[in-house]
Amino acid sequence: MNKAIFFKEWIKTRGLFFIALLVSLCFAGYVMMRINRVITFKGADHLWAILLSRDTVFIELLQYLPLIIGALFASSQFIPEMTQKRLKLTLHLPYPQQRMILLMLLAGVAQISIVFLLQAASLWIYLQQHIASEMVSRILLTATPWYICGYTAYLLTAWICLEPTWKLRIVNLLIAAGIVRIFFLLDKPEAYNSFLPTLITVSYTHLRAHETGRNLVCRLLLEKKKKSMKKKKKNLDEL
Repeated sequence: MNKAIFFKEWIKTRGLFFIALLVSLCFAGYVMMRINRVITFKGADHLWAILLSRDTVFIELLQYLPLIIGALFASSQFIPEMTQKRLKLTLHLPYPQQRMILLMLLAGVAQISIVFLLQAASLWIYLQQHIASEMVSRILLTATPWYICGYTAYLLTAWICLEPTWKLRIVNLLIAAGIVRIFFLLDKPEAYNSFLPTLITVSYTHLRAHETGRNLVCRLLLEKKKKSMKKKKKNLDEL
């Protein structure tokens, strides 16, 4: 059953996965070209001087990309499940409902992890060849909160999509916007170093805080019952 769930999620998101991977590597390649241009025209010493004296790491272009990727993955997974009423059928399968939701989330987390890791690895390999390891660490540590934000955006978007009522979806959206904003309050390199454990905890807490499958299916069925009662009442009023 585990393999079947992962395969189902892969079928839904495989197109987005390859697009996200291609886009993230293209963005990384463009960043490398910018760095290489500075090194070619002014030398590596000039690059190091800029990194040490200015609040820049040359990869600011990547700042919002993980956020977008995380939100798009969750949307592609859970919007069809909710709009096409497939989630209620899935949760009625003879399988623990809480584990079902968790596996669906893990499938998405695994895919965005591959995208993020390949982008970060390509940057690390390139930077190691041109600048000191201390500068490489400075650049990648600056980017780490952006990747954590990508995971958080994925989980928050899933939380919003799985909410069956529109009023609570709007409330969840406002809460999510406030949480995501935390990741972009400071724009200096390594500004979040001391807060990285906290940011990771926030992301993990949202994974664990998702409603259990049992509560979720009850709420979905209750919402369906409310809509059915409203429809019947409308038909009676028309008669």
